[in-house]
Amino acid sequence: MTILRWVLALTLAAFLLFMGAQKFGTDNIIFATIAENSGIALFEPQIRVMVGVVEIMAALMLTTPKLRTNGARIALLLLVGAIGFHLSPWLGINVGELGNSLFMMAIGALILTLAVLLLERLAAKK
Repeated sequence: MTILRWVLALTLAAFLLFMGAQKFGTDNIIFATIAENSGIALFEPQIRVMVGVVEIMAALMLTTPKLRTNGARIALLLLVGAIGFHLSPWLGINVGELGNSLFMMAIGALILTLAVLLLERLAAKK
């Protein structure tokens, strides 16, 4: 069970690092679309960068056994937020040429996060 816990946590951490790194640099179509459709300019770039920092922080926490549960909780909040925006009229499931791939990745990462949380809870009861 310990190996499975590490594999799932490191997989989720890699996903969050990858997605977090995408938030730095040039404009991001997701946050630009939300900013345009909501009329809230703060989404691009301020909230985009903040989300990237939190994603990387959660990824680092997932690699530390004592912080893993809290890292997964942060990931859960991020992913529920991402899915919520995909289901909102501000973004939608299909985003430009990306189609529904980001939405599907968020669903997969949410399932992975729930698995990490479950395994950590079971391990804590032992």
